[in-house]
Amino acid sequence: MKLLGIAAITAAIIVAVAITVTAGLHFQATAKRPAVSPTPVFAKLPARPQSYLGVYVPGVPDSYAGVPAFTRTTGVKPDVLTYYSGWREPFRASFAEAAARQGAVPLVQIDPEDVNLAAIASGQYDTYLGAYAVAIRSYRLPVILSFGHEMNGSWRSWGYTHTSPADFVAAWRHIVSLFRTLGAENVTWLWTVNIIEERGGIPSPVPWWPGSAYVTWVGIDGYYTKSSTTFAALFGPTIVTLRTLTSDPIMIAETGATLGAGQPAKIADLFAGIRTYGLLGFMWFDAIGKQDWRLTGPAAAAALRRGAAAYHRPGS
Repeated sequence: MKLLGIAAITAAIIVAVAITVTAGLHFQATAKRPAVSPTPVFAKLPARPQSYLGVYVPGVPDSYAGVPAFTRTTGVKPDVLTYYSGWREPFRASFAEAAARQGAVPLVQIDPEDVNLAAIASGQYDTYLGAYAVAIRSYRLPVILSFGHEMNGSWRSWGYTHTSPADFVAAWRHIVSLFRTLGAENVTWLWTVNIIEERGGIPSPVPWWPGSAYVTWVGIDGYYTKSSTTFAALFGPTIVTLRTLTSDPIMIAETGATLGAGQPAKIADLFAGIRTYGLLGFMWFDAIGKQDWRLTGPAAAAALRRGAAAYHRPGS
């Protein structure tokens, strides 16, 4: 299928959202559903380097208010919006529709916290996963979906030292296969790893690789914590390792910089690194996590605005 730019996808989005709202095509609706053509839009997302500038803001997907606030502060309109989804949480179609109306694509990070991955692989959660797949298929528009991100780190139940790579791979493949069987072909599968830090106990993600047949894009999470940190030092070794596995497009799926690291300079370095390595783009984590990653001050906002102005955006 021909790759569509964001402008074309947005046009399809407006039509499809109108159909969805009018016809009441939410997964929960079960009675007197109007007849609607089953033919999905299923436009593939462009995979061109320097195409995506996304953000995570607190409050999503329950509230959309943080997204326009981010745009007011930075002058940047993100085209990907990340949210984190707990296990058994349904697909947030209303949030996806709100994003679509603004020309953005949802990136959902499904977190299987305290869930047995072998049980997922054996089909014990297929009722939940099947409902999720049908909801995404009914949405009809592109969704970026990731499962068990940062699995080569040890801080989550599905990760290193807690769950075997073999169980992770089996669960990943089962989920992808189930979604495809149920016709959810509008999913871009993002396999998201943490940057390699051998001295910090974060190994190579190679053992967790499910195979290119089960992955569309690859994501890398990493953050600037020091003023001396560069893109090449932070992300370069992981990119080199990933390129031994696959030629799939790579994006920085989660990143930020502390105030002490010098946000304006790091933002400029981030744009330069995306260009140098030919990556899809990056998602800025504009929130407090282990540290405060929020954009702070007019200089940081201006740096993001300058980088975005020179950026190679979809549909441009």
